Amino acid sequence: MRILLSLLVLLAAPLAARAADLEVSLKDARGQPVPDAVVTYTPAQGAGRASHFAWPPVMAQHNIAFEPHVLIVPVGADVTFPNQDTVRHDVYSFSPTKRFELKLYGHEQARTVHFDKAGVVAVGCNIHDRMAGFIIVVATPYAAKTDANGRAVIADAPDGSGVLGVWQEDQKAPGNAISRPIAVHGGARQTLTLDLRPHPAMKM
Repeated sequence: MRILLSLLVLLAAPLAARAADLEVSLKDARGQPVPDAVVTYTPAQGAGRASHFAWPPVMAQHNIAFEPHVLIVPVGADVTFPNQDTVRHDVYSFSPTKRFELKLYGHEQARTVHFDKAGVVAVGCNIHDRMAGFIIVVATPYAAKTDANGRAVIADAPDGSGVLGVWQEDQKAPGNAISRPIAVHGGARQTLTLDLRPHPAMKM
């Protein structure tokens, strides 16, 4: 019986989907790295696991700005908005994905919002017009944000076919997002060039 059991395990092993890292590098038309872009991978066979990310579902108000500027959360996440400034904020969003308003609250106070639908949520402050942030609510556990070098790594992406998605706030595309089919076999590397609108700070 022990020999038979061992044989069954060996036969089943090749059938299990292997997983490896999917590395994506993003550049703009000038060859410069694109930070703060959200990269997602949606396997054709389905996610296969619940969505959970290593970073906390928190978007703080600090130095009259949202930190982080771009936050990835799974569908069903409760996002906390702590006020770390000494002034009060009125946080809101008119985005179809999630409309909300957190009325004026002060230093060391926090509010929480439940996000129950996938999509992009642009966040602002009614008191400070220059404050802007984005919450990207995803329905896949395979998501990451590009770093200062324009690089994102999605760990344990399963082998097989799927769709690679890229969102970036200045991207010239419907919804600021593009997607393309991709095949992952023992890991994969992708380098994409994004067509971006000039950032206000870059305009002459």
